[in-house]
Amino acid sequence: MARRAGSFAAIALAFAFAAPESPAAAALARLATLTGDWKGTAVWTGGRSGSYPMEAIYSTTGAGSAVVETLTQDGDAVMSTVYHADGADLRMTHYCGARNQPRLKASKIDLASGAIDFAFVDATNLSSRMPRTSPDSKFGSATRTI
Repeated sequence: MARRAGSFAAIALAFAFAAPESPAAAALARLATLTGDWKGTAVWTGGRSGSYPMEAIYSTTGAGSAVVETLTQDGDAVMSTVYHADGADLRMTHYCGARNQPRLKASKIDLASGAIDFAFVDATNLSSRMPRTSPDSKFGSATRTI
């Protein structure tokens, strides 16, 4: 009986002194709080200008291991992004309306301001004219504020 009590005490101490949640895990948890339907206005940046109405639906999948962002216009899904942890990293894969899939990795997570900066890693299903891994490609980077 004393051995069992010692084992339970060791387990309790392990949980009490567990490593703090990584910034990637904390950011993913914050993204998961967006679960639901959202309406707003998208504003073009860079070489384009103007704005248009946009709806976003957030859900979790994979037993909470990923957050899915689905962008819709007039009720039709036009693009999706899946956010997930990869060890200590936060990654996103964007399933673009242009039928390619840029993959990005969080380069900076600032939970105090809610900003996550993502840097381009690579992309799939690109035309032969687009480089698959160039950080200077049209994909560049993205910032999400949660």
